Amino acid sequence: MEDTILSVVLYGCETWSLKLREERRLGESENRVLRRKIGSKKEELPGEWRNLHEEELKDLYCSPTTVRVIKSRRTRWEGHVARMGERRSIYRVFGGKMEGKGKTRHRWKDNIKMDLHEVGWGMDWIDMVQDRNRWRALVNAVMNLRFP
Repeated sequence: MEDTILSVVLYGCETWSLKLREERRLGESENRVLRRKIGSKKEELPGEWRNLHEEELKDLYCSPTTVRVIKSRRTRWEGHVARMGERRSIYRVFGGKMEGKGKTRHRWKDNIKMDLHEVGWGMDWIDMVQDRNRWRALVNAVMNLRFP
């Protein structure tokens, strides 16, 4: 995606709590932009033009997807927040529990746990955050993970 579009789409994404439906919609809109930017493909035999399939777009555009960038930035931000300590208000907001009745909402911290689970990190990540080099490597792993 173009840098100007991407920067507008990703503004403040470190604090987003996305559901799978929202992730899918982001991927669909990214594919629409890429199809418009890259164009169509001419078939050899019939000589007709057709839109590119999602796999062809992924092969031509090898940068991380919008959802990957969001997950990576969210993971990086979690490292900053976790290193701040419990006395900081931002730590209490992102790490706290919601009160009230009704259905439990999908929390930001739940998204972080899912992101780390995707890269195979099931251990206590709060301790790992203190080692910035290991955490940075994990953030890069989240960014570069590709799904079919």
